[in-house]
Order: sequence, then structure tokens, then C-alpha cells
Amino acid sequence: MMKKILFVAFIASVGMGAYSFVNPTPKVADKDGIHWMSWSEMQEAQKKEPRKVVVDVYTSWCGWCKRMEATTFTNPVIIKYVNDNFYAVKFDAETHDVIHFNGHDYKYVSQGNSGYNELAAQILNGQLSYPTSVYFDESLSELAADPGYKDAKTFEAILNFVASNSYKNSKFEDYQKGFAGKVK
Repeated sequence: MMKKILFVAFIASVGMGAYSFVNPTPKVADKDGIHWMSWSEMQEAQKKEPRKVVVDVYTSWCGWCKRMEATTFTNPVIIKYVNDNFYAVKFDAETHDVIHFNGHDYKYVSQGNSGYNELAAQILNGQLSYPTSVYFDESLSELAADPGYKDAKTFEAILNFVASNSYKNSKFEDYQKGFAGKVK
């Protein structure tokens, strides 16, 4: 329980990040970008080599999602760190596909002219906010959902905080003070 409280405290400290940017035209990541997986691919890989998981929850209409895709997710330091330490899932929260995850099937829920996938509502704790990065441990237990755009420097610190298991015994604010990342 303390681990989750520490992690939630860290999320609150960085949750609302920088929002003063103008939405750019997204760049297309090259073939050497983050190795995004589907939910089923990630679960199969997890059986062979357990890793932590980072999920990018986005929608096609979300400007900040496009900004994060164009900047943070194309940063070479972020690409390498994610590919070396995590399985990465890119998840359209409004997908109509049925997703099988942790023994459950999650379907699309229609709401007027739009809707959402039940899995998005579950892992975002009912707070459908985009973009949101969701972190899972090696046993696919959810650690936290972190809403909002993150620049590469902030995202690098968060990834390191999760991958190093520092969330288990320290606050993000304390960890961040001593973190000397590679993104400048």
C-alpha cells in the first residue's frame, strides 16, 4: 500500500506538466523508434521475459497526444530506454477492438457520437484523460496512471524511477533531485 501511495504522490507532482506548447504537426517515428506492441503481443512477450510495461493511452483527436508522439516518443534517449527496459503498448482509448487482458475481455462502450474501450476506463480509474501513461510491474499489476503531456526530460526521469524500482522506497521529488538524466 505504501508503494502505491508513494507512486501516487509522484504522479501528483508531475501530473499536469507543461501545457504551454502549440500543437505541432506530428513527426512519423522511423523504423528505429519505440517498439510499440499490441496488448496481446505484450502479454506473449511477458510470458517469455517479464518486464515492466508502459502504456501510452491516447485518442486520434488529442492534440497533446500528437505532441507527445512527435517530441517525447521520438527522442533517441527515450526510445533506447523504453526499448531496453519496458514493453511499450500504444493504446487508442476509443478502439472498437475487443481486448483480452489479464483474463478479461474489454469491449467498446458507445456514448452518443463517440465512446471508449472498457480497458481504458479501468486502467485510467474512470478518469478518461489523454494522453496518460500507465505503468505496470512485471506481473502486470498496475502501478499508476500518470495523466498529461510529458516532455522528454520529465518522461526520462519517470521511466527511470519506475524501472529502477525507486517508487518502492522513495518519493519522486527526492529521486528527481538526484537524477542526472541524459536528455538535456
